[in-house]
Amino acid sequence: MRFTPQFLEELKSRLSVSEVVGRRVKLIRSGREYKGLSPFNKEKTPSFFVNDQKEAWFDFSSGKNGSIFDFVMMTEGVSFPEAVEQLAQMAGMPLPKVSEDDQRRDAKRKTLHDVMEIAAKFFETTLSSRLGAKARGYLADRGLDAATQVKFRLGYAPNDRYALKEHLGSHGISTQDMVEAGLLIAGDDIPVPFDRFRDRVMFPITDIRGRIIAFGGRALEKDVPAKYLNSPETPLFHKGHTLYNIAAARQAAHDGAPVVVVEGYVDVIAMVTAGYAAAVAPLGTALTEDQITLLWKMADEPILCFDGDKAGVRAAYRAVDLAMPRLKPGKSLSFALLPEGQDPDDLLRSAGADAIRDVINAAKPLAQMLWARETEGHSFDTPERRAALEARINEVTQQIADESVRKYYRQDFNDRLRAFFQPAQNQGFAGRSQFGNGQRGQFGRQNGSFGGQGGRSGKWQPRIVGQRGGGPGAANAPYVVLSQQMAGSAVHRGHRTAVPTREALILQATINYPWLLHDHLEELVSLEFRHGEAEKLKAALIDIAAHSVDHGAGLEPETLRAELAGRGLAETLDRVFASVTTASVWGVRPDAAPDDVLVTWQQLVALHRQWHSLLKELKDAEMALGHDASEANYLRLRDVKDRLSRMDGTEALIEGFGASSGRGAKTL
Repeated sequence: MRFTPQFLEELKSRLSVSEVVGRRVKLIRSGREYKGLSPFNKEKTPSFFVNDQKEAWFDFSSGKNGSIFDFVMMTEGVSFPEAVEQLAQMAGMPLPKVSEDDQRRDAKRKTLHDVMEIAAKFFETTLSSRLGAKARGYLADRGLDAATQVKFRLGYAPNDRYALKEHLGSHGISTQDMVEAGLLIAGDDIPVPFDRFRDRVMFPITDIRGRIIAFGGRALEKDVPAKYLNSPETPLFHKGHTLYNIAAARQAAHDGAPVVVVEGYVDVIAMVTAGYAAAVAPLGTALTEDQITLLWKMADEPILCFDGDKAGVRAAYRAVDLAMPRLKPGKSLSFALLPEGQDPDDLLRSAGADAIRDVINAAKPLAQMLWARETEGHSFDTPERRAALEARINEVTQQIADESVRKYYRQDFNDRLRAFFQPAQNQGFAGRSQFGNGQRGQFGRQNGSFGGQGGRSGKWQPRIVGQRGGGPGAANAPYVVLSQQMAGSAVHRGHRTAVPTREALILQATINYPWLLHDHLEELVSLEFRHGEAEKLKAALIDIAAHSVDHGAGLEPETLRAELAGRGLAETLDRVFASVTTASVWGVRPDAAPDDVLVTWQQLVALHRQWHSLLKELKDAEMALGHDASEANYLRLRDVKDRLSRMDGTEALIEGFGASSGRGAKTL
């Protein structure tokens, strides 16, 4: 609703600022003004002042100020129209009348909101009924308990073409309204409109005021064309203009929670469960301009959380491109990358809320992400290539519309370029002097961060990920280089991250088939696990086999699990089995044939040894390049990385085994 300047001035004249502010802040008269404690910061000495003559308030502790409308919006986390409505009610002023067309549109929207609410209650009721048993089983497998289902109003659309239609019809709702709300599929070639959502777990989508405007449906069968299906565009719903969980997230952000953007509905629920109440997600599309604007209304620097694989990095780079022209002073984005192959839901179930916090706390600023994109995987060993990098940086920063932000980006990237290509000084970190007063550059080493680094050769400087830590004596400390492969390994990411997939598969095979302890104990002993909990479980298995009469040959899986639980490893055991969220590796599953188990075991062990050997080579190559940035050392490092990349593709071959278990094998 649009409000005329005359209406807003009349409203301000009826309500003094001290009256509005006094509902939330205890004010004391101080001359011509009022003073009180800031509602935005904890303080003991009043720094918040109200001046009724100027119709304004000032908070010197936070730098905020404004009118009565600003105060209501900032303290209650509502939009401008909502603030006006609240103040008009407080002043006893009727809202201005709208045109007949606006009235008709508002009435239609109200009707459609009612339709969506009735539909949501139908889906909720169906989920809790006999028809919803399969859906409840799916939600239980995803770790979404009954309380979570109620909190997010999850539901189930039965596998019936007319179930919802008939239910809405019983409430007197016309078929036309059902179609307009996006609940039915209709068309000239469809004689009888039918339900859009069938046999799907339903996720209600709300607007910023908490009213249901659409649904997302997750299919329960594998052979359907679309695993996730959203409502179509309707008078209520425009998928690029809102975010899943936006209403709850706005309130949580107003209360101080960080705003985190993830990819899907279940990921949002996982983040909220992990303590991030202001988590949101786009609705089946890449992030849009309108959604970024929404995010910036909730937080100055929302965190975009992506999978750490190539697709996730590409999505992060697309978000960088979208945000660059729209950056404003104080408004930016941060980027957090999950362990490869893990989404927030996987990570929460396998490694707990602490692992989620590790990822979010390691979020990197937009400038660092942009620098990584422009330098990652490129060689700058000629003047022309260095000039091309500088030209590209200038081209990208030119996209920033705000003059002041553009100026500081150019200054920042000029510093990075000098640090990137300049020889090291006094055998220290080349970038240290570029940031003034011995401060570290913005590009760090946490969790495989992105960044650039100068080497020790004055001829050319290859890109090296990472930097040496600061602190006393850092200038003379050995140079440490850290690649994304090394940073992504569990030894660097910490014990709270998910157990690496290959280590989890080896342990699962051993637990499901204890005869491997007898026949291949020496192989298991020789394997070096990087995840602390995986190593503990391996040591326990070896000890159990060593102390059993037949060295594990006669052990049953249930007996082995009970023994491990008796040693206090039940939680570790659960995490190991939760780390593998796909059933494609047939040879470790309980119903596999012995031949498949053996072949899969041999493949896993061989790959693990090869990977471990390559990681050692990678560390040596990075250390060598850090001490001597010669072309030979750079080529050596690139060769090791190439072999690691080729190995990532080879590892998928273990999914091909299973023919002896009655599963069609892939052609290798």
